[in-house]
Amino acid sequence: MAAVQVAGAPVCGAREPPPGPGSGFRRLSARLGSLRPADSSSARTEIHLLFDQLISENYSEGGGGVTAEDVSALLVQACRLVHLNQEHLVSKVSQLIHHLLNRLQVIVDEQNLDFLLAYTISAFQQCSSWTHMEILQALSALVYYNGPKCQKYLPDLLGETGILMKLSDPSQSDPDLRRAAVHCMANICLSVPGQPYLDEPYRNVCFQTFLTILQSSKVSGMDDITFCMLLQNALKGLQSLLNGGKMKLTQTEQLGSLLAVLKKYMFHGLPGLNIEMPAVLYPAPLPQYDGRSPLKQEPMEINPSKPIASKRKKAKGKQKKGHQGEELKEANGEIGAGAASALGKLTLHEGSTVGSAYLSAPSGGSEGSSPAARDRASSYLSSSPWKRISSSESDYSDAEGGLQSKMRSYQAKVRQGALACFLSTIKSIEKKVLYGYWSAFVPDTPGIGSPQSVSLMTISLKDPSPKTRACALQVLSAILDGSKQFLSVAEDTSDHRRAFTPFSVTIASSIRELHRCLLLALVAESSSQTLTQIIKCLANLVSNAPYNRLKPNLLTKVWNQIKPYIRHKDVNVRVSSLTLLGAIVSAQAPLPEVQLLLQQPCSSGLSSNSSAMSWLSSSDWRRDASYAETLEESTDMLAASSGEPCWLIRLCISIVVLPREDPCSDSDTSCTAGNIYEPSPVRLESLQVLALLVKGYFIMAQGYLMELGEVACRCMEETDPSIQLHGAKLLEELGTGLIQQYKADSTVAPSQRVPVSLVVMFWAMMLNGPLPRALQNSQHPTLQASSCDALSSILPEAFSSLPNDRQILCITLLLGLNHSKNPLVKAAAARALGVYVLFSCLRQDVMFVADTANAILMSLHDKSPNVRAKAAWSLGNLTDTLIVNMEMLGQSFQEEFSGLLLLKMLRSATEASKDKDKVKSNAVRALGNLLHFLQPYHIVKPRFTETIEESIQALISTVLSEATMKVRWNACYALGNVFKNSALPLGTAPWTAQAYSALTSVVKSCKNFKVRIKSATALSIPDKREQYGSVEQYAQIWSALVTALQKSEDTTDFLEFKYCASLRTQICQALIHLLNLASSADLSCIQETVEQSGDMVRLYILQYLKSGVEGDDTGSAPSPQERDKMLSEALEHVRGIQEPSGEAAKKAITAYLEGILTTYASAAESCGSLL
Repeated sequence: MAAVQVAGAPVCGAREPPPGPGSGFRRLSARLGSLRPADSSSARTEIHLLFDQLISENYSEGGGGVTAEDVSALLVQACRLVHLNQEHLVSKVSQLIHHLLNRLQVIVDEQNLDFLLAYTISAFQQCSSWTHMEILQALSALVYYNGPKCQKYLPDLLGETGILMKLSDPSQSDPDLRRAAVHCMANICLSVPGQPYLDEPYRNVCFQTFLTILQSSKVSGMDDITFCMLLQNALKGLQSLLNGGKMKLTQTEQLGSLLAVLKKYMFHGLPGLNIEMPAVLYPAPLPQYDGRSPLKQEPMEINPSKPIASKRKKAKGKQKKGHQGEELKEANGEIGAGAASALGKLTLHEGSTVGSAYLSAPSGGSEGSSPAARDRASSYLSSSPWKRISSSESDYSDAEGGLQSKMRSYQAKVRQGALACFLSTIKSIEKKVLYGYWSAFVPDTPGIGSPQSVSLMTISLKDPSPKTRACALQVLSAILDGSKQFLSVAEDTSDHRRAFTPFSVTIASSIRELHRCLLLALVAESSSQTLTQIIKCLANLVSNAPYNRLKPNLLTKVWNQIKPYIRHKDVNVRVSSLTLLGAIVSAQAPLPEVQLLLQQPCSSGLSSNSSAMSWLSSSDWRRDASYAETLEESTDMLAASSGEPCWLIRLCISIVVLPREDPCSDSDTSCTAGNIYEPSPVRLESLQVLALLVKGYFIMAQGYLMELGEVACRCMEETDPSIQLHGAKLLEELGTGLIQQYKADSTVAPSQRVPVSLVVMFWAMMLNGPLPRALQNSQHPTLQASSCDALSSILPEAFSSLPNDRQILCITLLLGLNHSKNPLVKAAAARALGVYVLFSCLRQDVMFVADTANAILMSLHDKSPNVRAKAAWSLGNLTDTLIVNMEMLGQSFQEEFSGLLLLKMLRSATEASKDKDKVKSNAVRALGNLLHFLQPYHIVKPRFTETIEESIQALISTVLSEATMKVRWNACYALGNVFKNSALPLGTAPWTAQAYSALTSVVKSCKNFKVRIKSATALSIPDKREQYGSVEQYAQIWSALVTALQKSEDTTDFLEFKYCASLRTQICQALIHLLNLASSADLSCIQETVEQSGDMVRLYILQYLKSGVEGDDTGSAPSPQERDKMLSEALEHVRGIQEPSGEAAKKAITAYLEGILTTYASAAESCGSLL
């Protein structure tokens, strides 16, 4: 038979191989290229020898200069030389394809792939069955990451009668062929991100094939290792499909079937555990059935004599000698489900004697626990039936042990494959869908007398393979990540004594069990890599659990257990331990439990770090005589208010600034001979913990204000950009904490606040230190931006007390950075200027306000959306300052402020109101303030007239737009500000009707009640009747408010109901305000309301008079006495209207209002008599 010919297949010609890397391959390739297809015995022998030489060639790493094109061309030539009737050579060329592609990590290009696939598929179809295994292996190597390029051949492979479909069927008699076919199918499913993917029909075919394999039992004649390999291939295929991002598990049955098999194989071959899973898992709040096959258990003997002690010593010796990541072996059958459950009950439930023996805080030791605590733990674990023992301690012979070891290795890979596939499943489904299966994978406290359901924690505690344990913890971390909303329903602060268990209590129980199991895993773990995963998992749990709704003590246990690991020899363990501490201090801060933990005296072998503060003794600010007295008094006061010193702050400071005491460990890859400090990741994590602690527990950190400032300075002086950045972030948090203390709504007593004099000293140290250099470091724009944020966190009261040259330095730096070409720096500078313009010591300085305005307007036209958003926010602040100055300083400030600049600000804000919503929301706020600020002499100028009209039209269109609710709220607020300016021609200008029409439309129909409230507020601002325009205009506003009152409970959004009362309050105030201004011509529309909707309005007016203000966003609402007075004044105003033509309407309205006041007075009297 002639060799297979494919049109356009490249021809590999003879060439002289150049010397150097890959010369052996090139020499053999040249010889192969010189051959022509022949069927003689000598030709077959020569080809056979060449193939053997190519297979046996020693290819150096990276292929020794051999390119993918060279390999593809050689394989095409090899296939051209071999006729399909030469089955031995077909087998050999298949081996060559498999070997070269795998050894040299080559992915065949599309043109050569077409030829090679055609050849291998034809070979499989025409050659004897004994060649099929090698051909399948070649096919598998060819389709690796090439699935989408195989579209032409997919019907032959994955069609109803396709090769792979036939071979992967459970009826296939040859288990090795079935395994190889599934492996080939899994390789087809591999995809490269951004590249085309398999068509949906083929994806579904592959998915169902893999799922069927996993759902099927082991067939007779298949050995255990082959079965494990088959399962691995099916799991890899599923994982590839899920990682491709195109597999949508939308059907409950499909997802439930997948999760059921994944849960089954997570425990495959786990000693002492054999579970039977239902075919489908369904979303359920409680654990679902997982049957366990009964296992014979040997009676548990605990002999505290010599043999146990020797085992303990041996185990301790092994830990010191070998790598902690070494996979420890466990004798099959040693772990019994009942025994493990008993262990859990003995050691982990709260209040147990044995549990407290080693779950209490150990003291000392860099290995994670003290010798005494480790003895207690190892003593208990050595007598446990599920202990992990080395193969040398098992009862197997060498041969049996080798086979058992191999078997356990394959089973562990199946478990790892199932967990990896589960991780991909989690990433491909919505979290709200995933949490329906929470109880199937996350442990819950077992009921009395019932065994604990198997979960991911079962693997983490019992699996003999550290890698598998780490995989299970990764999956658990992925489940916990983003679970805050789901876990927020948990609640167990009160004792549960009901006939049924609420879901909130079930979730709370699950959270407690997770803490219990993870802490046990922490104590029992020997592998550093797995230890890191346990601590990361704990950090994820702590970040998402609602501790304010749970009984205290959970965080205390975690806190005490993690302390020793901060000094662990493995750098990754140290980093993750600090991450966990950071999660604790940021969890619903401030928590009373955490505050107590921070005040605990230093323990657990952590040094008191007395030297951590000694490096400050020579600091310049301590030697400054002018500050000595202030510092002494402030420090004494703060020490008295903050109580015990905070060991965590001292620890983190020592990690950041002190040289490390111990030599580098093997995992400290960043440690060099010249680096005397802790590795950079550890120092960065310590700085993050300090920042989080300052943010959540500033009252604890304020006693270390100057020390922490010095740490920030030291960090910003270093050369590592990451350290500098974290130093600036710490400085910003310190500044923010000081500002929070001095806010009007602060709960901190004045005596407990940091004195302003100390804050001034703090910022003087910063401004005399590295902060100005960091602000001018154009090589690191991120550091500049962070330094800008830090500079904007100066306490205003302290800024005014800084030396004049330091104030000028701050302003000059910020105005200069506003010209930066880097958008990150420019945005931060624009924001900082927006903060400074609110400072009382600066806002009255017309020159500063003008300079800031010009700088902000420049940034408002920047091409970066982020810069424009920050500039718009600052412009809003600047216009707030204009209003404050107008009210405090009067006309003098307005006359001094440049009219040309004011016009420029109006035009820029109008233009910005057409920008994106983040810019628009503050642009309309600024417009409202600017239009409020205008004076009559501005308004009459012709150049202002057109701009004012455009500005008001921009506000009206924004109110009616489909923008976000925040933007529309600001636009209604802005129109209210416009109405406050009596100099504007409200009532006579053409835009009056449009403005009122926009507000009345919103108050009646906007979905967001906060926007409705703000529009009702705006409608009640004009204080003269003529400002409401014509009688028809007044009637429209009145009718709109009545309609809005009637619809004040019409909403489909449950979240809006809490604003119903606030909306009614504001509408009632607006109606009474309109009554107070009504003219005789307006009485007819009011009478119509009394006749048609009088009962409804009466009900809501009485509610308004009786009740206090509910909800929020009503502004400064009047008291009940003021409300009564307002209605009485409205009644007197109506009575005082003298117009014969409206007498009938006046009588009807007067009687109506008198009736409301009489009813209210009677109700008030009856309430008073009851009291």
